[in-house]
Amino acid sequence: MYAHALGRTGLAVSQLGFGASPLGGEFGAIDEAEGLRAVKHAINRGVTYFDVAPYYGRTRAEEVLGRALEGQRDGVVLSTKVGRYGPREFDFSAARVESSINESLGRLRTDRLDIAIIHDIEFGSLIQIVDETLPALATAKKAGKVRAIGVSGLPLAALRRIIESADIDVVLSYCHYHLADTTLVDALAETVAELNIGLISASPLAMGLLTQAGPPAWHPAPDALKQTCRKAAELCARSGVDLATLALRFAVDAPFVSTTLVGMSSRAEVDRNLDALTQTFDPQLLEKLKQILAPVQGLTWPSGLPENSA
Repeated sequence: MYAHALGRTGLAVSQLGFGASPLGGEFGAIDEAEGLRAVKHAINRGVTYFDVAPYYGRTRAEEVLGRALEGQRDGVVLSTKVGRYGPREFDFSAARVESSINESLGRLRTDRLDIAIIHDIEFGSLIQIVDETLPALATAKKAGKVRAIGVSGLPLAALRRIIESADIDVVLSYCHYHLADTTLVDALAETVAELNIGLISASPLAMGLLTQAGPPAWHPAPDALKQTCRKAAELCARSGVDLATLALRFAVDAPFVSTTLVGMSSRAEVDRNLDALTQTFDPQLLEKLKQILAPVQGLTWPSGLPENSA
């Protein structure tokens, strides 16, 4: 598996990153012991980037990941987040950033974070993000608690406004580079390349839309997008191909992305995702999928404050 430079951070990250939200039970009950084994298995198979957040499992994911990384911390790139702590609990203040970093360090059993990311910036004031939250992270960076700082969120407009207003090292975008949505290319790819900002893409399966089983009941996508992705899954089933495997391979091939994050909590998931990187597919099938998905290409859903989506 390839290692890619993460912008100007000096960090190198694996082509596929380990999204640790499932370790917190975000998508259903998990076997913590198997979660611990999954992390170690991923490291043995070459995964070097692990991403988590206090929000995932309401600190549980950080605790599980911290236990899993004991004795192997120096061999990985570790990121967590600040700002979001519950479904409707946000605090982007400088004081909370400082306490959040310290709490995460304790749960993750480490003395430093490689990356600290402001979680879902669209739910806060972007003025506060620039004037207070990012400077608080910069203070943590100067203190040696954090090596690189960045932002995450769904609306690409919000991410772009921060990039144009502040000095950041990393951007984490989710659900905007996959078979049904490649808007990340036009919205951010050229800008982050010019500024040498590390670009992380998450949710290459669109939070379950691009799977044979389909998305969970809570998925916020509009019905048109769900129905069209179902047609894509049906085509793959008739062709004897797993849609998720094809979709993941498509996403990780993006040359402008440093790493692609995928949620995992078992060794079987680790193997399935890593094995997808070596798969090849009939280009005609891929073109048929693109034709099916063309009517909903770039279709997304609202997230956060309305003023942060424009």
